[in-house]
Amino acid sequence: MNYAFHCRKCGDHFDVSESLAEHEKHQEECPKCGSTDIRQKFDQVVIKTSKKS
Repeated sequence: MNYAFHCRKCGDHFDVSESLAEHEKHQEECPKCGSTDIRQKFDQVVIKTSKKS
């Protein structure tokens, strides 16, 4: 899976590709400044179906 992050220290935005198991155990850090003060970004998801539910 691909995860998007935002560094609160330097403002950098970056993506990390890893499995769900790796993501749960790994502490991400900013590749630009090395800070661990980062937040995961969540994108809005819209699902459209062809039939009414």
